Amino acid sequence: MPSLNVASEVYTADSVLIGRYFEEDRDPVAFDSISPNVIHALVATEDARFYKHSGVDFISIFSGAVSTIQGDKRGGSTITQQLAKNLYRTRYNKSQGFLGKIPGVKIIVTKFKEWMTAYKLESKYEKNEILTMYLNTVSFGNNAYGIKSAGIRYFNKLPNQLTVPEAAVLVGMLKGTTLYNPMRNPEKSLARRNTVLAQMQKEGYLKADEATNYAKVPLKLHVNNQDNKGINDSYLRTAVERWLEKWSEENEINIYTAGLKIYTTIDSRMQDIAVEAVNKQMKELQRRLDNTWGKELPWRDKSGTVIPNFLEDKMRKLPIYSELMKHYKSEELVFQELNKPKKMTIFTWDGDKEVQMSSMDSLKHYLTMLNTGMMALQPKTGEIKVWVGGINHLYYKFDHVNQSKRQAGSTFKPFVYMAALEQGMAPCDTYDDIPVRIDFVNKKGEKETWEPKNADWNFSHRTMSLRWAMARSLNSVTAQLTRDLGWDKVVEMAHKLGIDSHLESVPSVGLGSNDVTVYEMVKAYAVFMNEGKTIDPLLVSRIYDSEGKLIASFEAKQKQVVTPENAWLMTYMLRGTIEEPRGTSQALWEWDLFKNNNQIGGKTGTSSDYVDGWYMGVTKDLIAGVWVGCDEQSIHFKNSHTGEGSKTALPIYATFMEELYKQPALGVTMGPFPQASVKINKSYNCPSVYYEERTTTDSVETDEDHLGEIDEGSLPDLSEITE
Repeated sequence: MPSLNVASEVYTADSVLIGRYFEEDRDPVAFDSISPNVIHALVATEDARFYKHSGVDFISIFSGAVSTIQGDKRGGSTITQQLAKNLYRTRYNKSQGFLGKIPGVKIIVTKFKEWMTAYKLESKYEKNEILTMYLNTVSFGNNAYGIKSAGIRYFNKLPNQLTVPEAAVLVGMLKGTTLYNPMRNPEKSLARRNTVLAQMQKEGYLKADEATNYAKVPLKLHVNNQDNKGINDSYLRTAVERWLEKWSEENEINIYTAGLKIYTTIDSRMQDIAVEAVNKQMKELQRRLDNTWGKELPWRDKSGTVIPNFLEDKMRKLPIYSELMKHYKSEELVFQELNKPKKMTIFTWDGDKEVQMSSMDSLKHYLTMLNTGMMALQPKTGEIKVWVGGINHLYYKFDHVNQSKRQAGSTFKPFVYMAALEQGMAPCDTYDDIPVRIDFVNKKGEKETWEPKNADWNFSHRTMSLRWAMARSLNSVTAQLTRDLGWDKVVEMAHKLGIDSHLESVPSVGLGSNDVTVYEMVKAYAVFMNEGKTIDPLLVSRIYDSEGKLIASFEAKQKQVVTPENAWLMTYMLRGTIEEPRGTSQALWEWDLFKNNNQIGGKTGTSSDYVDGWYMGVTKDLIAGVWVGCDEQSIHFKNSHTGEGSKTALPIYATFMEELYKQPALGVTMGPFPQASVKINKSYNCPSVYYEERTTTDSVETDEDHLGEIDEGSLPDLSEITE
């Protein structure tokens, strides 16, 4: 039995197709799913005596030979012979034996193989089955294999919806998928279509007036390039492929040829809401960044000085530069060419635009675009419901959910406080907001001192509960906790919670000095709402083979890593960023999020110079993480009013949740956090007293001026640490 390379399909949890994997874009269909128009056009054009022969039609062979001698070259192969050729690749060298290497003998041997195979096919299968196999195997160009892929690719229709003219176009392509391709050669395709219509009339499938009328119908295409049909579908498609790599290897299954039906945990409706929220906010954020710099060059070093030769150095790393250098042999001539305006299409938030732009200007355009990553999952099941890998997969392939690693800033601080809770401390335990001096030995064995500062360079000298200090995101208290616990303990806790990236164990670790992914951060925060159990995020729920048989199902693995009491206390502390005086999440009040006694916990994060903006949001039903920033880290906002996490990432989260709450049927509803499942023995109800402060900044920052005199080689780029 022949095996076909069949495309695998990826679906959301609610059965919406989001992508395909294929070497040959083929999706076989049954005979009753194919329009009779296609069958009639095929038989009339390719094999008029199809129902009268048994695989080989010697009358057609003789007729074809005579016509060829007379100068009208025609083939005599039947549909069954063509099927044999397509199924078993009889014309390929690997299908040839010793005789196939002898000139003049090869074609005789090949034809004999095809004849014998055609007879065997006819003896085993009904005529309709042969037609079905043929239409499922043949190529229609543009990487469309089989009638279903062709119908969708050229007309955005299933095979049973194809009209007579459309069927004639597709069947006409079989004589030459390039020559008669309606996208590349519409005039020749139209002429070939009309030839097919004439054949259908000749063989009695059309009346004369019908053929005449159909021949007058213009060529109407509705092109659907399935591999590029959505922005975030492509991020999802790629993410699922990576997620399945190990499973595919272990089970020796090629997802590109196996015809699988792969069901993800993604909810298409939640995904659409997330994409809409991202698009709405990112358009405004991009406008804000562009206005921030105006006509100034935005690429700056730590001192704020323009980086010399920035664009030129970036261009030198691209393939186009190497190719032009091979041609021109002179960098001066190369950059002359790269600075010449040319017609091109660029991505903008107002849609793709046709512009006259040089390659250098195009590079500047894309480098100065803000990007984002967003993920949301259900904390009890581990099912990922939202995955937004970036702003546009066609232009930015890098996935900002699980490939991009960026400094977490203050979103890392809850891991310090969790370590404190696990060491026996309680949310009502207190520390003073005072200057901190930490002496330590760096990895070179040298003694150093670290003196972090708060964002406003001031210390209130107030005694604060741990809940209040975390809500205010104070560096002073976080640094003291890290000192008292030991930075190794903070690293250990972060790894326990689900951070797999390498973490440098240094005094500043609690301020988010290490690079992590959105994926890791969401996984770690899920522990708090899952009663202290870490859970492996689940992107694929089940897989069916090409026959519809369930061959794999997946459930998230869970492991208790912190006590249920401390996990519940952390959710209470995360609520503090909204409930405590001057909490850093209080911007959420600008959205309609707090009806029906709804409770939300969260944490903002901003890296130094406002390079990275983060927000981590926690509700009873969903954990979500958002990152915003430029891929090029020397390009960023100038100040906290435009660039901190509460101004960049938080609005995306808030917009998403506001719209999501309007659709309670999706399973995410308003309401308070769940009650603790265990007895809470630690003190936690210690309301803070509101007082007026001179500063209004909702974040705290540690930049290189705040760090004091520290050897740059001793810490992981401490100049990047912030809120």
